[in-house]
Amino acid sequence: MKRVFLIVLDSFGIGEMEDAAAYGDVNVNTLRSVSSSPYFHLPNLKALGLFQIDGVEVGEKGGEPTAVIARMTEASKGKDTTVGHWEIAGICSPRPLPTYPEGFPEEVLAPFRERTGRGVLCNLPYSGTQVIQEYGDAHMNTGDLIVYTSADSVFQIAAHEEIVPLEQLYEYCRMARDILQGEHGVGRVIARPFVGPCGGPFTRTSNRHDFSLLPPETTMLDQLEAAGKDVIAVGKIKDIFAGKGITEAVYTSGNAEGIERTLEYLDKDFEGLCFVNLVDYDMLYGHRRDVDGYAKALTYFDEKLPEILGKMKEDDVLMITADHGCDPAYEATTDHTREYTPFLMYGRKIAPKNLGTRKTFADIGVTVLQYFGITPAFSGKGMLEDIK
Repeated sequence: MKRVFLIVLDSFGIGEMEDAAAYGDVNVNTLRSVSSSPYFHLPNLKALGLFQIDGVEVGEKGGEPTAVIARMTEASKGKDTTVGHWEIAGICSPRPLPTYPEGFPEEVLAPFRERTGRGVLCNLPYSGTQVIQEYGDAHMNTGDLIVYTSADSVFQIAAHEEIVPLEQLYEYCRMARDILQGEHGVGRVIARPFVGPCGGPFTRTSNRHDFSLLPPETTMLDQLEAAGKDVIAVGKIKDIFAGKGITEAVYTSGNAEGIERTLEYLDKDFEGLCFVNLVDYDMLYGHRRDVDGYAKALTYFDEKLPEILGKMKEDDVLMITADHGCDPAYEATTDHTREYTPFLMYGRKIAPKNLGTRKTFADIGVTVLQYFGITPAFSGKGMLEDIK
């Protein structure tokens, strides 16, 4: 019985790509920045070979890696969660998803107001924690929805849980998702509920929910499902793929729960893929420019890694990668950064090897499918053939 555990350390970039400047990113490197923290300690990732990946200039190299290692290049145009995960699963996006640095146009907001029956506040790129402090009172007094965006392709709706019940907020997001198609097809519509007394301070809750654009092409998830394999989504994976190709899903409140759910699935019998997103690196530490917090979160994952490896069966394969960067020390922006990502693949039957720099994240999806004997319906180069 074959199982693949694919874990995405959300935003764990390992150095700027050659075209990073075109995205406004200069001299960015999430791994390098986080390694400066006194809380950075990754002996188990070191043993797998993290510091021996192409271009990695921090950390001690150590002996021979125990995993297949590679540096992944994003072929898609973009640096966000949706585009990154889609490419891992086989979809290359030749055009970036739309962004709105000056807010959303009236042709989007007018039908949104009409369908929700509520007004709109803000409508600008904003920090998610700051926007609720500045517009929270107005929202509570009027019932108008706080709509904002970022440098990413997102339409975010913030609402107080006592003013707009969660299910109502989710329904408003579905309305927005229906409106935001075609040229305005943003990657994600995100519900951002918060709580707090009138006058503040306000705090976001863990009831966030993402409503993603439906993947436009066949992914490895679709092919695995069609072949009768289990496709288990842990964290926000189901939202990123709009449920397409997913056979079972569990949401998590953060990294710790995501790791615990993964450990639980390691104890279960299934055949197929367990696809995991650990979001805290991006959401709690990268965007908030918290170097120490990021380092502590990576160290925690590293500490749990022996337990993950110890539960793996003879035919299990563990893959660790990322979807983009979010350099917590980069001062020019608080948004994602255009970076290479790491790839580590470990299994008892997998021979360790350095595969250099790959041309696309899609090589991961091809490798997963080939492990199950499935011919990929998308472009990419499998890595199993390179380690025989």
